Amino acid sequence: MTTKQYSTFEEIDQQLRILRLQRDISSERIKLQFNELISNVRLYPLRVIENIGNTLQKLLLVFAIKKLRGVFGK
Repeated sequence: MTTKQYSTFEEIDQQLRILRLQRDISSERIKLQFNELISNVRLYPLRVIENIGNTLQKLLLVFAIKKLRGVFGK
């Protein structure tokens, strides 16, 4: 990192304001990413349950079709 020479206190104050804003932006980004992560973690089990339910429905449908073929196919 290079060392900057400031000639006035106003320049120092301006640089400090810029650094504070950059810190605030970074902090907000971290909060946003954390909240997105939490949302995804909460939704993941629901997706798994939903996928299991869909798979069971398909298996039951195949089973029912096979049974009906056996009944009506004879």
